Amino acid sequence: MMAAMNIVRMRVKPEREAEWLRFHRERDIGDFEGMTSLRVIRTGEHEYMVLGKWISMEALAATRPTMIAALDDFRDMLEELAEGGTVTDPHSGEVVIERLP
Repeated sequence: MMAAMNIVRMRVKPEREAEWLRFHRERDIGDFEGMTSLRVIRTGEHEYMVLGKWISMEALAATRPTMIAALDDFRDMLEELAEGGTVTDPHSGEVVIERLP
């Protein structure tokens, strides 16, 4: 099995940023079965990428309902990325190259 990653771009409402960061620092991620790491990267003003690493694409896919439920817990903290209410820009796939020093 190949490891997998999901990457989700989000823009947080300025007045909710501290709360959103606290949510991601404190939330128990133990119910994301198969996740091996979680990273939150600030990519711009109020804009973030959330990166999850998984043991496999199957594990990532099986946990999607849990990820959607977590999103529902903080959806109101996010700004729309596009018309129509889209608040995330998600991508996922198998890791094809991973290099560590």
